[in-house]
Amino acid sequence: MENSNIIIRVASASDIQYATTITDEMASSAKARGTGIAKRSPEYIEQKINEGKAVIAVTKEGNWVGFCYIEVWKGEYVANSGLIVAPEYRKSGIAKQIKKRVFDLSREKYPDAKIFGLTTGLAVMKINSELGYEPVTYSELTDDEEFWAGCKSCVNYDILMSKERKNCMCTAMLYDPTDHYEPAETKQFFEENKNIFERMIRFKQWKLLKPFFEKQHSGGGSVKSLLRHFLHF
Repeated sequence: MENSNIIIRVASASDIQYATTITDEMASSAKARGTGIAKRSPEYIEQKINEGKAVIAVTKEGNWVGFCYIEVWKGEYVANSGLIVAPEYRKSGIAKQIKKRVFDLSREKYPDAKIFGLTTGLAVMKINSELGYEPVTYSELTDDEEFWAGCKSCVNYDILMSKERKNCMCTAMLYDPTDHYEPAETKQFFEENKNIFERMIRFKQWKLLKPFFEKQHSGGGSVKSLLRHFLHF
């Protein structure tokens, strides 16, 4: 796939040179957002590339632009993880194209698997809906302990565990090849209910964070003002 000067393709052995750049940018982006992701090493990214389970975006000159990889959980579930785009290429549509390519690669390699994701961002929810994902409860995701162990590096891990892994700041989305709406239908549904999804995210943040702010900041200002400062609304 090509977009002007940018090529989006399945990563190959020659792309291992970007592994450290990719993991550094993942960590930097998560820190800037104030959220957490499962920490990955350059060696782990190299492994995904060698297994043919990664998609990369580069310029024709060989500059790294973006990346995403596939993870498999108990064979039945697949996750498209670690989506990252270099800062100078964000908000250009590249993330959407990478997601589409890694989704197609997942369908090619694991046609019977359910593809799922967890996200705190409305933009990623929009991209997922355009691919045919639907919002689901956490109970519909994999119960693979290794997957949930990856959440330990997230700043919201205490919230996840306090809810017995039934809820957290992220919204769960799932594509089930045996039972799903067409992408055009899920895209339309998202567009028609975008404001509702946005309010839902804000409400979830309020409900889940409030007990922690009450505990940590008792006597240090109103919980409401602290939450407004943290959530920027």
